[in-house]
Amino acid sequence: QVQLVESGGGLVQPGGSLRLSCAASGRIFSIGAMGWYRQAPGKEREWVISITSGNTTMYADSVKGRFTISRDNAKNTVYLQMNSLKSEDTAVYYCNANIRPYGLTYSTQYWGRGTQVTVSS
Repeated sequence: QVQLVESGGGLVQPGGSLRLSCAASGRIFSIGAMGWYRQAPGKEREWVISITSGNTTMYADSVKGRFTISRDNAKNTVYLQMNSLKSEDTAVYYCNANIRPYGLTYSTQYWGRGTQVTVSS
């Protein structure tokens, strides 16, 4: 069974940094695009940042210049480096990946359970 597990969330002061990780495990044939979404209290889940299997990156305007995404294909892991954090970055961050498991001829979207990021003094 394929699953995504996030780690690295926590409490940080405004202007600080955090690094989130998301590891995919299970019987994985291939992984396509990977990315991060977030959901703040009382708001809908929103896309934040993505990286393709060819390492092309895409950023929401709200995080451009502050957040960086990278991936380690050997470890089936994607990372989110968050710098210059603001209070409005407070949210639950969810990992998302397009994965083709062994035994299937198509890929499916998988989600992690989320990790809380709180930016507060």
